[in-house]
Amino acid sequence: MLDAIKRWISGGPAGPDWGSVSVWARKEGHGFKRARDAEGFVIDGAFGERPWRLEWGPPQRAYITTHELRIRMELQLSSALQMMVLSRSLMEMLERETFERYTESNQTVIDVSTPEEMRWLAMFPKASLELPKDVRSSFGAVAADPQTALAWVDGAFALQLGQAAKTLLREEPPFVLMTLRGRVYMRLQLSVPEPESIAQALALFHAAAQAASHVGSPESDSHADWPTTASTAWQSDLPPQEPKDGRSR
Repeated sequence: MLDAIKRWISGGPAGPDWGSVSVWARKEGHGFKRARDAEGFVIDGAFGERPWRLEWGPPQRAYITTHELRIRMELQLSSALQMMVLSRSLMEMLERETFERYTESNQTVIDVSTPEEMRWLAMFPKASLELPKDVRSSFGAVAADPQTALAWVDGAFALQLGQAAKTLLREEPPFVLMTLRGRVYMRLQLSVPEPESIAQALALFHAAAQAASHVGSPESDSHADWPTTASTAWQSDLPPQEPKDGRSR
């Protein structure tokens, strides 16, 4: 508010207009607010009683060159549930970068400051996703247990990946979905945050989170009836931003 008053007094620009996103978010029952630096925004929502947070703004990963959409959700999954699905082009780029970084510097131990995306590509075996041929070539996956990853990328999640490959991810932007420390995370390069794109990203994230809940908590059926859209607004108690170096979240 103070910044807005200062801009009004000085006659400076009011900043980007995300009116369509704000209207869409509130129509869907989500909370919307601008980031403190006015370079992005935050949307808080929930799948039933399960809260999530979406952020759009400057990238927190070097492999994203424009703006970044981030979504995260606490699911209290097992800490051993470490799985990652990412765009094939990003996977190949990170593999090359990881190889060059550690062969040229003669390092034999992966630095813990390296983002999980790169460390996991070096540490974990690949999972051969059972997706349609026209979709399979667009994505790669690694996991501590490849069989668990196969169970994750199945059913509704696999269908959403197939749809996203033809719409939201048609141009193969950098894209990552992963389970880490009990949470589900998604990162996506998204230059223009249009409501349609955000809704598609949320649909994909919803399917991934629900599938992870099934895989990570097979003894519980409390996740079985997640609604497909959020019906209540929620104000997250999670930190407003993730650390940029990936060391903790």
